[in-house]
Amino acid sequence: MAATAAVAIQQFAECITCHAWSPDQSMIAFCPNNNEVHIYKFFTDKWEKLHVLSKHDQIVSGIDWSRSSNKIVTVSHDRNSYVWTQEGSDWVPTLVILKLNRAALCVQWSPKENKFAVGSGAKSVCICYYEQENNWWISKVIRKRHESSVTSLAWHPNNIYLATTSTDGKCRVFSTFIKGVDTRGSQSSTATDSKFGEQIAQLDLSSTWVFGVRWSASGKTLAYAGHNSMIYFVDEVESAPAAQNLALRDLPLRDVLFVSERTVIGVGFDCNPMIFAADETGLWSFVRFLDERKAIPSTSKASQALLAKQFGGLSDSGFPLSRKLSEALGKLYGQSKQGTSSDSVEPSKPRGGAHENCITCIVPLTKGRDGTIKRFSTSGLDGKIVVWDMGNHITIAK
Repeated sequence: MAATAAVAIQQFAECITCHAWSPDQSMIAFCPNNNEVHIYKFFTDKWEKLHVLSKHDQIVSGIDWSRSSNKIVTVSHDRNSYVWTQEGSDWVPTLVILKLNRAALCVQWSPKENKFAVGSGAKSVCICYYEQENNWWISKVIRKRHESSVTSLAWHPNNIYLATTSTDGKCRVFSTFIKGVDTRGSQSSTATDSKFGEQIAQLDLSSTWVFGVRWSASGKTLAYAGHNSMIYFVDEVESAPAAQNLALRDLPLRDVLFVSERTVIGVGFDCNPMIFAADETGLWSFVRFLDERKAIPSTSKASQALLAKQFGGLSDSGFPLSRKLSEALGKLYGQSKQGTSSDSVEPSKPRGGAHENCITCIVPLTKGRDGTIKRFSTSGLDGKIVVWDMGNHITIAK
């Protein structure tokens, strides 16, 4: 059996809400499903806790660590956000004025790190920026656009467009241009001509909650996941959106990550990263699970005889004759109910993998010379943080 793609597995807590890495990836910050953020650093052969950020009053729902300015932003169900700045050996918090009356659910720094976005249960998105004159972080709010809670955010590479997903089943793209913070006449003139809060696109592809929106590195493709076990890929969102809906035979995803323009990793309730790729024509498909799986136990003769009696008998070779028997075997051994024979059905749930519960967060780590992401980390409800290496396990389509 080949070596696993999971190169590091660390049990930090009973449950982890979210996590983020320091710019040099020597430290990791995560929320152990409470109102604190723990910062660990790796020394020689073990992880040691350095700091506990404990300003919030309720569960911390989002963390992001800026790569250039080395600032940490956190949001919580207590409706507050803090920007943490390292001064000596301490992390000093600065309160961000969000003007929310419901929980803050997610947060992300913009590519230029001159602002960040906060999604909330108040059906709104806060775009926060630093006001030098008053020495504080303030926000402008995009209101009356969402019909329910905002579950995830993704900044376009142009630093202006922001994609959101919501429990109203829609994915939207907004302009976040702020005079005095953003400059006109940049790489995307159309983006800088738009007004703050202007809706660029609304994608109504799902009838269920949607999560985990991400842009590709070029900003040409958008991907997000639905709670109906679907993943959506949309090209040319700004001008003429062209969407592909890919149905999964397994459990729903919670987050996605572009590792290249034509390769996406999806994580969620199957506890096992899923690899999706687009061919030369742009058609997306599921490739395989990244983590190893244990073999599904073979059916004993006794169980075969019992099921055969109920569902129509076996052939001379011992294989089931009816579709009902195939589905029954699938249910018995954790296989998908789809398919006409047990031979063509893959296991629908991993056994003995790196994660043992739902994966809720995926964070990019190392990029190769060709710009593709070679390593990423995941965290989940099992309290583990796992580092994955794509290098020797799949050819990444660029």
